[in-house]
Amino acid sequence: MTPSPLVSVVLPVYNARQTLPQALASIQLQTLREWELILIDDGSTNNCMAGFVASDDRIRVVQDGRNRGLAARLNQGIDLARGKYLARMDQDDVAYPTRLERQVEFLERNPSIDLAGTKAIVFGDEGRPIGLFPFRATHAEICSRPWNGFYFPHPTWMGRIEWFRRHRYTMPEVVRAEDQDLLLRAYDSSRFACIDEILLGYRKAPQPLRNLWRARINLARAQLRVNASKGRWTYCVLGSLTPLLKSAADVLRSPFQAGGEPAGRWGRLSEPEIDAWRRVWKSVSSGFND
Repeated sequence: MTPSPLVSVVLPVYNARQTLPQALASIQLQTLREWELILIDDGSTNNCMAGFVASDDRIRVVQDGRNRGLAARLNQGIDLARGKYLARMDQDDVAYPTRLERQVEFLERNPSIDLAGTKAIVFGDEGRPIGLFPFRATHAEICSRPWNGFYFPHPTWMGRIEWFRRHRYTMPEVVRAEDQDLLLRAYDSSRFACIDEILLGYRKAPQPLRNLWRARINLARAQLRVNASKGRWTYCVLGSLTPLLKSAADVLRSPFQAGGEPAGRWGRLSEPEIDAWRRVWKSVSSGFND
């Protein structure tokens, strides 16, 4: 175990046999070496972590055989973290080799920033590049329309551990909207920023329409609850209605579009960005490296 990790990477896992090897490889290939990976198994049933962790003592495996949900596991990771900074990582995404190094440098240079994200490339099957995740750089841009959500991709987050311990995930879990709920509760007393550099690959799998609806409904409830508690009555109305209007748009769109995903949602990628992604994908797909 790393004696004093600079960054604690929290990675909850549930039945991720197909995608976890690449996610783990991308952390092991980081240029910043002073990290710990807190790998929390949320009651997987397919033994998906077997054989992937023995070679690196910086990886801490947590298994209790229970299925408690994503928010509970993220809170558990926050409690277990020993680093100055905490980084989110999802089981099906891929970090660029310099991700942790660049984010630590950014947070060290900007002590007023609590939570930093990065640009992210969106990819599909076999690493196929799809586009650029919508990008907002400054706190003002990220939080310009809180009732309409925050363009702040959660798998890219790195923040000061004190911030995460002050703003924990809501329990019972806001299913499929837990990160947006956290931002909604915290944005008016926090400072966010995104680094203008692609440092993560965000895997986009087809989403059943019912999952999209569930996220929208839960987000509407969170908007109503949080904004009402803070006396933001206009946002209360806008925030609870907007996800429901988006759900109606999903229904109208679904006969013409597989998976219910909004058309044209992702930004265009340049050839150098595509080439850089292909090199990253190749490196994590070739197996583990120390």
